[in-house]
Amino acid sequence: MSDLTPGTDAPTSAPARQVPDKVSLDGVEARWDAAWSEQGLYAFDRTATREQVYSIDTPPPTVSGSLHVGHVFSYTHTDVVARYRRMQGAEVFYPMGWDDNGLPTERRVQNYYGVRCDTSLPYDPDFVPPHEGGEGKSIKAADQLPISRRNFVELCERLTVEDERQFEALWRRLGLSVDWSRTYQTISAEARAVAQQAFLRNLARGEAYQAEAPGLWDVTFQTAVAQAELEARDYPGAFHRVAFHQADGTPVHIETTRPELLPACVALIAHPDDERYQHLFGTTVTTPLFGVEVPVLAHPLAEQDKGAGIAMCCTFGDLTDVTWWRELQLPTRSVIGRDGRLLRDTPEWIGTEAGQAVYAELAGKTTFSAREAVVAGLRESGDLDGEPQTTQRKANFFEKGDKPLEIVTSRQWYIRNGGRDEALREQLLARGVELDFHPDFMKVRYENWVGGLNGDWLISRQRFFGVPFPVWYALDEHGEILYDSPLVPSEDQLPIDPSSDVPAGYSSDQRGVPGGFVGDPDVMDTWATSSLTPQIAGGWRTDPDLFSRVFPMDLRPQGQDIIRTWLFSTVVRSHLEHGSLPWSDAAISGWILDPDRKKMSKSKGNVVTPMGLLEEHGSDAVRYWAASARLGTDAAFEVGQMKIGRRLAIKVLNASKFALSFGDPTEPVSLDPAMVTVPLDRAMLAGLADVVEKATAALEAYDHTRALELSETFFWTFCDDYLELVKDRAYAAAEDPTGAASARAALGLALDVMLRLFAPVLPFATEEVWSWWRTGSVHRQPWPEPSALRAAAGDAEAGVVGAAGAALAALRKVKSEAKVSMRTQIAAVTLSVPEALRAGVELALNDVRAAGRVTGSLELVTAEVEVPVAGDAELVPAEPKA
Repeated sequence: MSDLTPGTDAPTSAPARQVPDKVSLDGVEARWDAAWSEQGLYAFDRTATREQVYSIDTPPPTVSGSLHVGHVFSYTHTDVVARYRRMQGAEVFYPMGWDDNGLPTERRVQNYYGVRCDTSLPYDPDFVPPHEGGEGKSIKAADQLPISRRNFVELCERLTVEDERQFEALWRRLGLSVDWSRTYQTISAEARAVAQQAFLRNLARGEAYQAEAPGLWDVTFQTAVAQAELEARDYPGAFHRVAFHQADGTPVHIETTRPELLPACVALIAHPDDERYQHLFGTTVTTPLFGVEVPVLAHPLAEQDKGAGIAMCCTFGDLTDVTWWRELQLPTRSVIGRDGRLLRDTPEWIGTEAGQAVYAELAGKTTFSAREAVVAGLRESGDLDGEPQTTQRKANFFEKGDKPLEIVTSRQWYIRNGGRDEALREQLLARGVELDFHPDFMKVRYENWVGGLNGDWLISRQRFFGVPFPVWYALDEHGEILYDSPLVPSEDQLPIDPSSDVPAGYSSDQRGVPGGFVGDPDVMDTWATSSLTPQIAGGWRTDPDLFSRVFPMDLRPQGQDIIRTWLFSTVVRSHLEHGSLPWSDAAISGWILDPDRKKMSKSKGNVVTPMGLLEEHGSDAVRYWAASARLGTDAAFEVGQMKIGRRLAIKVLNASKFALSFGDPTEPVSLDPAMVTVPLDRAMLAGLADVVEKATAALEAYDHTRALELSETFFWTFCDDYLELVKDRAYAAAEDPTGAASARAALGLALDVMLRLFAPVLPFATEEVWSWWRTGSVHRQPWPEPSALRAAAGDAEAGVVGAAGAALAALRKVKSEAKVSMRTQIAAVTLSVPEALRAGVELALNDVRAAGRVTGSLELVTAEVEVPVAGDAELVPAEPKA
């Protein structure tokens, strides 16, 4: 398999060298990406058994614009793992997906083409969008051209293809070792079929169900929103002290920030222990303005110390209202529609003419306008006690929305996730214990999320570009929809679109007519598809042989902010369908922070696009910055760290060229451990063996940062100390053939190992150097083994290199203080060393003398010093220039 591992079966030499006269990183990304593609270097071998495979559930980035530097950060972490596992002998399954359905794509298409979807319009096969690209600004809905759903979906598909090309180009520039023959789209025919098949099986097992229930609703995007998509934000409001009336006219004051919901009030609720209101429990009061009689009830969620201690329960103002409504079995009196406006028809429960007249003034108004009108009415009726008191309240927002969510009653699809099933919740918590999180503390976030669920997973969305539910409904003789007996296709018919396909036993002319059928109009939440990425990428539906070789997968890499969505939802789907975890390990990346220590995100407008960074600093440099941050740790966007990475990559080139410069370039580089006989050389290999052992342990623990730190620290010591100490001996083959041979073999062996250590992080620089003197690719070579290096090192102590390097530094310091060239010879010197370093310095004394240009006496004495100190030095004056 290998042509490089030092050991009993390893070759004793490498091919002849072809080192360029001038080394450079310029153009290495394009050159090596082309070579890797031509060679199929990262292609997955599907004949490998499951035991031989390391499979990665690669995150499919959202194709809705451009990648940002946060993507580069986390995807580099994954690529380091993939490259390491490949070198460890695993056959790595590393596909790339594109998450191209859902709201982000729709919004981008609306702005890019200046259109919006109108499901009432017919398809236009010759449609041409009004423009392409725009000015990078959002276009108001009123200025967008309405088009049919089919035309809109076609534009979505057109734009995502172009975005995917740009994304792939950037990933290739970054050096991701993805198998580019294995890409998928979350909206492709295969992905739609997988999502629909999984849903149908959930439905058949009773895990998916439809319900008419209160749910969170975004009035801007006109879609239901799941619990996992919420953001709590501060929102300006005002407390209004409002009087309800007992039967004798005595007022009962409540405080509310949403007086516009008075017509939706169904009860007043106080804490059962609140003595102020115990005499009211079981009685009724009348709502102001509307004259509706509502009960006064007790519930422990009422907060005694908040406001008046008694609250109105409306259907629905917030999630607490939903809890009260459900647990106290209250009636439903919703007044806010899907458009965020008060319903235009006067509710039947408002029985008084005065109340009906008040509502007639509110009908069709936005919640803001209705609030103003209700407050004015309360002020006029005398039911407003004092003036509103401004406050900041917490409101729920859709993570992509700009207005507070409303709670609207609607028919939606759900998948059971333990939110209302204690047994299932415990099973999913057990899955979290079974899953290995990296870092481990991220497990708590999973447990907290599952433990805090208060409802099942809402998976339906009222959007256009997504996976449609594979469901139709029969219509009775009156044209009413029979929701309780949905019509479903067989699995071999998938994917289907119920808006154009026809269920078995019906014809297309029966669509929408009494006795006929209608298709379900909704699409699946994007997470309902993304939660099946292992099944989509692994061929669950159409390629069971492949699926058996890659599933359950080994790794799910992802961001910390989507543990509650992507990670959990994938665990739910795998648990329900396969009775297992979808993967054994989860690697959780931290966030990228801007200079103000705020998370970078597109919504905040503080992101940095990566292509310019890759072009300016080089891909290896950017990867170095990313790999310098541990999993689960937030990292600052730091150009300075990229500059350090570029310096390291260039040093790899230069140091390698130097290490390969000895001897006849037409002769092979020796890799024979038996040739390493000098203590200093053996000590260097002993130190390198320690690095290999510790770096391997770190990578096995998904700590790429520690592995990089160890390798980099050794490398700089190797360059600063060992190369300087050994170069004279390496050149002196005529005077000391055994010593020169030892140095050259040690250099070859060390370079061989260090290139492999750096390969996962610096793939371009290491491949460039590898090509100068080795065959094949460094990325298909085995990971180095410490045992082979230890065999070459014998009983040498690694500390010899450090001791000799410190002694050389003392000699150089003398010259530096004398302000003379480092090539100045020393006629005599006394070298004082601490006792702990003396043995090491003695073992390498000849190399110290040569590197320090000591031509005369060198007296070595033991002294109470922390580091070696050179004294009584006699410098040989430089010969005058002719």
